[in-house]
Amino acid sequence: MAMRKRSGSGSKRQHKVCHSIDTLIDEHPFRVVYALQTLAAVIQSIYKKASQNECDFNLIDVVIGCKDAEERMTKLMQHCNTFLLGEYPDSLKALCLKLLLIIVTGMDNLSQNSLLEYVMVNGVFESLIQLLRETTLRNRHGHDAVLLLTLLVNYRKYESTNSYIVKLSILDDELALNGYSQVISGSLMEFCRLFVQQKAEVQASWLSSLTSMVGSMFVGEEEAKTQQVRANNALLLALYEATHLNRNFVTTLAFTKSDTSAPPSPNNTLGPNAVAPGSQPPDVIAQPFNLLAIFLQYCSIVMQAIKTEAILNNVKLCFLILSCIAEDQYANNLMHDANLAFRVQLHRMPMYHRKIQDKVAPTQPLAATLLDLLVEFITSHMMKKFPLELYYQCIGVLQRLLCYQKRCGVRLGYQWKELWTALFNLLKFLTTHEAHLVKKMNIFPLAIQIVNILNLFITYGDTFLSLPSSYDELFYEIIRMRLIFTNLNAMALRYSTTESYEYKEHALKLMNSLVNMRDIVNHFPPKISAWLASESLSTPTEQQILAIIIQNYDTLALKLQDNLDQYERYSEKPNHTTFFEEMVTGIIIDTRASINLNALDTQAILQELSNIS
Repeated sequence: MAMRKRSGSGSKRQHKVCHSIDTLIDEHPFRVVYALQTLAAVIQSIYKKASQNECDFNLIDVVIGCKDAEERMTKLMQHCNTFLLGEYPDSLKALCLKLLLIIVTGMDNLSQNSLLEYVMVNGVFESLIQLLRETTLRNRHGHDAVLLLTLLVNYRKYESTNSYIVKLSILDDELALNGYSQVISGSLMEFCRLFVQQKAEVQASWLSSLTSMVGSMFVGEEEAKTQQVRANNALLLALYEATHLNRNFVTTLAFTKSDTSAPPSPNNTLGPNAVAPGSQPPDVIAQPFNLLAIFLQYCSIVMQAIKTEAILNNVKLCFLILSCIAEDQYANNLMHDANLAFRVQLHRMPMYHRKIQDKVAPTQPLAATLLDLLVEFITSHMMKKFPLELYYQCIGVLQRLLCYQKRCGVRLGYQWKELWTALFNLLKFLTTHEAHLVKKMNIFPLAIQIVNILNLFITYGDTFLSLPSSYDELFYEIIRMRLIFTNLNAMALRYSTTESYEYKEHALKLMNSLVNMRDIVNHFPPKISAWLASESLSTPTEQQILAIIIQNYDTLALKLQDNLDQYERYSEKPNHTTFFEEMVTGIIIDTRASINLNALDTQAILQELSNIS
């Protein structure tokens, strides 16, 4: 009896779905709206039931029936494309997009959603792209269009050929690419603006700012704060896919825009208590703006607090995007172009040993701003719960920038001493906390990365540093901080000769990479001491030491190390497949939770339809 009841209810659902699809061709617009709403509600309820059913569940059979599945789904997708491309009210297009989102986000595991096979075969790529091309349509539907594209690009991407990946990778429609970019820009810019507004509200003291804005990150309960960061994952993943797949998209990163009308994601707020202050905050990006500048400011905000797994994953995604950008020749050309200078206000985390003072950001190439961001991350995350993977990603981005500068002979005007100091301090942190860190992780590959970057400066710095004196200052800083390298060398020697140590080969590799550091700290100090003795001086000035360094370059024998300007190119598979699968699942869960069919204003939709009938 129970089985017959389930069979009967299943037949009724199938009939209702099939009848609704047939009704979409009706000339009466009201029936079309009700049919779309019925489809959305029924399919949403079936997915919910499927998620609660522990036994095998044939989704296609339950929704439509295997016999008519291909024909019915083909009709449904044709109608969706017609509504999205045709002269139909915005409310009808929005309802159509909600239906597609319900289908795409029906199951936590995107690749197990069998209904998506029909969406892939009878695609909506061109329809979604058209929504991004036109400003009015983009302002209303851009977020949902980009979200759908991003999720469909990730459908079984590691298992078979995905037509959406192919189409996105070859898309060269400038209007569509700029529209895609502006949807992301608008959302991230609103996030940055609201952060600045809230920051102004808690400026009673730098300590309250520390606890309220950094320790807690955002206003509200811990779960709500985490959700605010998760809300950005979808559009960040969209930025990643476009940057990773499409070379043409890179041109939009530094493209100056003035269209700020694109609304942000409805989820993209910093909390319920965000209230606009009476005046414009001084560090909100002024118009005109570009996507890369906004993205760098966004990174400076979310990188301030990585206490939860969700924020850590968000920051990792930011670094993967930066890795793709820093690998691209054209993106590097744009970022290093002195004629493309922007004022980007990066946000810095208050720390006990420094007090943050509001300063007007300098106008500089975006590569210099990116270096500032990397320096800030290196400086502010040396803590007991050491985020090793994020440091790998951070140093990897830095390496890509420097390799481009060396390869192309680009002399970027930058205060390199700040970068060197940050790298020295990171090495000092690794040696100081060695006993604690070594028990939990392999720190030697990171140390090797840092030392190789310093070797790149030592070996080739004269070809890309902006001033000849910068090269001399590098040697001065290495000599001044020589105790760090002495301790690092001792640590590497100790572990490379410990038979029981699991990563002794990495320790030995670090020893070998330190050869130039050892030569420098062994070569110059005796020269300096001899000069001081001859001059009867005890405390030399910086200029005097620099003069001694310059005089003794000729007698310094440095080893030319191989492949300092080479790096392993970024590869999503297999290095990050699990990360992206989990990221997509999280986006699906969040998107599904945000779809509320009861919130749809049916009367407003019908009124809009009646006005054009």
